[in-house]
Amino acid sequence: MRKYIKRIAGAFIAAAALMTVAPSCTSDLDTMPIDNNQLVSQQVYSTAEGYMGVLAKCYASLILTGQKGGDGGDGDLEGANEGYSGYTRLLFYVQELSTDNFLMPSSSNGLRRCLNCDWDASNAAVIKWTYQRLYMSIAYCNEFLRECTPDKLRSRGLWDELGQHCNEYRAEARMIRAYCYSQLVDMFGSVPIIDETVGPKDLPVQYSRKEVFEYAEKELLSIAGEGGSSEDILANPKAALYGHIDKVAAWFQLARLYLNAETWGCGNRYADAYKFAKKVIESPYKLEKDYRHIFLADNNLCTEIIWPLVQDGKKAQSSAGTNFYVKAFVNGPMDELYQTGVGSKGWGNVRSKTTLVDAFDPADVQFDINDTWGNNKADKRASFMTALPNQVKETWDENNNMTSTYTRGYGYIKWRNVTRQDEICASGDTYTSIDFPLMRTGDAYLMAAEAILRGGGGNQAEALSLVNEIRQRAYMSDDYAQPGIRSDVSGKISQSELSLDFILDERQRELASEGVRRTDLIRFGKWAKGNNWDWKGGERLGTDVADYLSVFPIPEDELSNNPTLKQNDGYARTTAK
Repeated sequence: MRKYIKRIAGAFIAAAALMTVAPSCTSDLDTMPIDNNQLVSQQVYSTAEGYMGVLAKCYASLILTGQKGGDGGDGDLEGANEGYSGYTRLLFYVQELSTDNFLMPSSSNGLRRCLNCDWDASNAAVIKWTYQRLYMSIAYCNEFLRECTPDKLRSRGLWDELGQHCNEYRAEARMIRAYCYSQLVDMFGSVPIIDETVGPKDLPVQYSRKEVFEYAEKELLSIAGEGGSSEDILANPKAALYGHIDKVAAWFQLARLYLNAETWGCGNRYADAYKFAKKVIESPYKLEKDYRHIFLADNNLCTEIIWPLVQDGKKAQSSAGTNFYVKAFVNGPMDELYQTGVGSKGWGNVRSKTTLVDAFDPADVQFDINDTWGNNKADKRASFMTALPNQVKETWDENNNMTSTYTRGYGYIKWRNVTRQDEICASGDTYTSIDFPLMRTGDAYLMAAEAILRGGGGNQAEALSLVNEIRQRAYMSDDYAQPGIRSDVSGKISQSELSLDFILDERQRELASEGVRRTDLIRFGKWAKGNNWDWKGGERLGTDVADYLSVFPIPEDELSNNPTLKQNDGYARTTAK
């Protein structure tokens, strides 16, 4: 299984933001150990800063794209478009574009295939890059785990400096790796498991979806200290430096694993999903008082982000991170209507599908140029730009054709590169400084409520309370009321209104653009059939697609490089030729 990524010969320096990249060599790397005969170990692992730099690279592989920052070349994935192939941007393509949330009219790199849900193993580069990017992050984590051992730290004279935190840092690398395998089991099903014990000449072995699930589960339980003995334990809640993960991240990922377990053929685990979602809710990561503050340039102040992927307009530049989530969603003229934080630099190539707009009360959808933060709306999550001249909700023109014009479809302005004081941050407007909230507490509330309704424990009254807490925050009513912001509509629903379908709709309102929509729709049985949206199946109003598309294909490059791999069912090729 050959991955086209570059060797680590330099590393991130673990400063406060974990962000600066040193130069790298240009030779290729399998998803295997870095060759210990290289000078890499001597160069990187001779100092504590080098170790922390490699750990920072493990984190940054999920938000940055290469060795130089921005789009400066020397990208992580050999042969891939650097901007398109960053992880969080890929999440948008595979998890949002293929659903009822957003539209991009572009056909490059397989985007139209994602929009129309008609990919195969060779015609959507962004699907291949998602697979490769996850294994690249796994490779970095494996490398760190091989080198960050007590014996190697002692032999290099670094035990006194790093030994106290050795196991904690190892747990962080294992957490990142477990997250990647959780994503792989979700999107690709049956995949190889490669850990730090696999040799550079070993052919990776493909495991069943259930076995990959169990591997990720075991790792997460171990590093969270949940039963059994483990030396590698994550820091206690809120005890790690900002940007590092602690036990709550493992609890969150366990809740998400268990919530989807039945969908993946891994049994009914809703009781476990409820258990760990509740642990997250009861942790120190409390709901932010204002929903809108979660997605701003100073969201490092946010109280509910459990795992932030760090961005900085000067030190951690990337067109694939939150820079994409701002600029792709707005175009230049919008900056004249509200403070985008990127000035006239918006690309404007993403628009909301009508199904996302229709998930909100029409009265909340319209943008008021005299109320640019939407303080007068009932549901403050209805973040749409509707005020461009001649702008309409529909994503098609008068001839029923998909269109790339700015006025077809509403913009989505949840992400803003400004502070909560509506100020441009000190890093400027060339790249954003919004940290990507990979995990946050609001999601845990909805996971716990869903697990209850699926029979995982608790009771109906508790599920209602959890959902209403999210809705009160969205409407900024009751305990979330603030002076000068509308709070006369609570958003609360009654017990008779609460259902699984309502939770799915609420997840769309709460989590749109956060990279979980496709997984949600599949779990609810509403992705492939019986629930259509703009351009699904290539039709304006949507049409059903084949069930097998609910799992992405193993990229053909991988099949060619590893003849033992079996293609996922439904795709034309079942084994490598």
